[in-house]
Amino acid sequence: MILPKSNRLTPEQLGEITAIVGEFGCRIQPIIGAVRTIYAIVGDERDELMINRLEGLAYVDRIDRIQSPFKLMDKRSDLATHRIKAGGVTLGEELFVIAGACTIDPKNPNYFYETAAAVKEAGAHVLRGGVWKPRTNPYTFQGDVKSLDILMEASRRTGLPVDTEVMEDAHITLALDAGVHSLQIGARNALNYSLLRAVGRAIAERDTVVLLKRSIHMGPLSEFISAAEYIAAFGNPNVILCPRGTAPTLDGYRNHPDESITPLLKEKTWAPVVVDPSHSVGKAIYVPACALAAVAYGADGLCIEAHVNPSHGIGDDPKQAVTPDVLQEIISQAKQLWTLRRRVHQAG
Repeated sequence: MILPKSNRLTPEQLGEITAIVGEFGCRIQPIIGAVRTIYAIVGDERDELMINRLEGLAYVDRIDRIQSPFKLMDKRSDLATHRIKAGGVTLGEELFVIAGACTIDPKNPNYFYETAAAVKEAGAHVLRGGVWKPRTNPYTFQGDVKSLDILMEASRRTGLPVDTEVMEDAHITLALDAGVHSLQIGARNALNYSLLRAVGRAIAERDTVVLLKRSIHMGPLSEFISAAEYIAAFGNPNVILCPRGTAPTLDGYRNHPDESITPLLKEKTWAPVVVDPSHSVGKAIYVPACALAAVAYGADGLCIEAHVNPSHGIGDDPKQAVTPDVLQEIISQAKQLWTLRRRVHQAG
């Protein structure tokens, strides 16, 4: 990883280092951080002659060779100073909340519009809404592209940026063209490396954020962080890690809640962690406690399913969406806990 002395290289300087690494079978991938652009060497960066030639350039501050499977997302990376902004919030500086319906019902758009207004009133920063839905049963509702118009209309009405899940190249294109601010990669696709690459390529020249959920069957934490690396490696490091429960299920809960991995992730990566308590526990009654537990463990934010009338929702909403009143209470208590935990952490 090449760190220039200035905020970014000039085109001439970039051309020079590109030519040097090209002689050794490598290429350069600029990674645009919040403070400065760094330049990842893609390929075998162990050749000492190549490193010596790069370090000899007057405009190069240093070359970092991080021995990690996720060089960009590693906590020791120069991207450790990178900050992700969404919904008017800089993650890590205050509690960040994504909220909204699991699935947008194209036949009843007013439910989503009312939910959007309610979650904004409750204090959410980003509105979530499922346009396309992965389903275990092929005969259940899979989503509808018409819902994308409803999602964006809700964004216009509330002023909230929106998050929605994408599952294939066509979804990525449609979502970005419509103006979706945050692309979600769900648990079933967190290890779909072709999709991760496609998302990375699509957002490389944008300020789009990616909410990457932890796979249901994901093993070591390094596997989760490496999945984020697939996206960041194309130039946009705005990736948020989202634990959402894993297998095997815990009797009574939808999944095995995994909010406790937050401090372990923070030991390895600078990436913000936003926990989804709704999918972790799968029942609305358990969501408040799981959300507060996530904040206690150090989460930077929460992703919560909410609906103005859960029993009339579709997808997962009838069983795990909280009402706006409950959401508002969760956010209020979570903010207090977040502030207390940060104060204790700073004092320590």
